[in-house]
Amino acid sequence: MSGRKFSPRALGEIAIRCRDFSAMQDFYGRILGLERLIGDAGRTHRAGIVFYRLGESFGGHLAVLALFEDTGEEVETGPRSSLHHLALSLTYGEQADAAAWLEKHGCEARFQDFDWAGWRGLFTRDPDGNTVELVAAIPGRYVR
Repeated sequence: MSGRKFSPRALGEIAIRCRDFSAMQDFYGRILGLERLIGDAGRTHRAGIVFYRLGESFGGHLAVLALFEDTGEEVETGPRSSLHHLALSLTYGEQADAAAWLEKHGCEARFQDFDWAGWRGLFTRDPDGNTVELVAAIPGRYVR
């Protein structure tokens, strides 16, 4: 027995340092349609950080995507980044519409099935070059 008296249960936040802060806000807000959060009592967060709602997490915490404006060193993105990819969930039925929407807005859209899990991923890249997956369970095939 480990003696550990806690157990992480869900993702609370994903935070990305951004080379092109404005383009990243446009991609996650306008292109992907994530809801930008405003702080308690209508207060905004400090300059250089924005938060987007991802959904309910655990214990009353909201899962969020945070974008941080990088004002320091060059940020490694794409294959040189330690971030492999970011996956956001949607329904299987929405994936075709999402692919068409991405392509309409000049973004790549590539599908890949993951038979071992019963998932299908729709892959694109954000303006900083990070891989973004819009993942869905394949009806009747997903693993729990």
